[in-house]
Amino acid sequence: MKVEKGQVRAPEIGRVWLNSPCLSLRQLRGRAVLIDFWDYTCVNCIRTLPYVQAWHERYQDKGLTVIGVHTPEFTFAQYESNVERGVREFGLTYPIVIDSNYELWKAFANRCWPTKYLLDKEGYLRFGHFGEGGYRECEEAIQGLLREIDAAVELPEPMRAVRTEDEPGAVCYPPTGELYLGHRRGRIGNASGFQADQIADYEFAESSTLEENCFYASGKWASTAEYFEAAGPEAHRIVLRYSAAAVNLVMAAPRGAGCEVVIRQDGSSLLPQQGAADTRFRQQESFVEVKPARMYALLDNHAFGEHTLELMCPEGLAAFAFTFTSCVDSSRSVTTVSLQGQE
Repeated sequence: MKVEKGQVRAPEIGRVWLNSPCLSLRQLRGRAVLIDFWDYTCVNCIRTLPYVQAWHERYQDKGLTVIGVHTPEFTFAQYESNVERGVREFGLTYPIVIDSNYELWKAFANRCWPTKYLLDKEGYLRFGHFGEGGYRECEEAIQGLLREIDAAVELPEPMRAVRTEDEPGAVCYPPTGELYLGHRRGRIGNASGFQADQIADYEFAESSTLEENCFYASGKWASTAEYFEAAGPEAHRIVLRYSAAAVNLVMAAPRGAGCEVVIRQDGSSLLPQQGAADTRFRQQESFVEVKPARMYALLDNHAFGEHTLELMCPEGLAAFAFTFTSCVDSSRSVTTVSLQGQE
């Protein structure tokens, strides 16, 4: 999204800052400013962070100031300590302002994570991009604003893609949509639906056809507006049918130091080549160790396909939202796997 010069001046921003003393857009006049709305649990935000950090490193001495605006999607992401941990883990060194009350989100009339806005040397909005992608276009817009500051500035060639699926020719299939597990926004396939704001037993017919874009649960669960928590010592399962290449789940272990979630796909444990960043293997078992509240990468098939995912969850596990990624290297073919078992 490009905006004509002089149309919209950005509002002033925030009070609590990481990596920087408090900044104001007024004091940054004379510099280009990239404002990135993000959340440390959001997979689309996480995938853009390597580019944002690289632009900070490339252009901070050329006249660019990068500001990350952390606006939380979930209650636990409001806490500064959680955001600080996420900033450390992602290796972010540019200024980040905490927007836990959505003040800046509303001031910018923002609508989604991630969103990037570019302001020129006079503080006017000149460029915006919603969601992932558009990295070269954004970097070229940055360079254009830097040349307005100094026509003789020496700038590098726009950076190469961080991932093969970001390169021209990559294929993006329509994946299963983000799937929340809290009853306020969630979709559960059990015939009984959510037993909102209470602990209840859940069950579903194993022989039934699983519908996509919802999850199924068995065992005793506490249903809250934001998350679904395993309650009681008996077995707890979450099952869903999905179409994607990779699966992530925002999880926490609020009742203890941590727990393990066992992962099965299409009736079997994952193969090592299907493991993602957080997947662990022990003998014939694949699992994820859940400690801090964050997004966990469950699996990556490296090719788009339709699968059934099954999670065995211990008491105290809180599950917030599934996300799915579907962009793959053009050399990867679509893989269709039977919902009853691997072929």
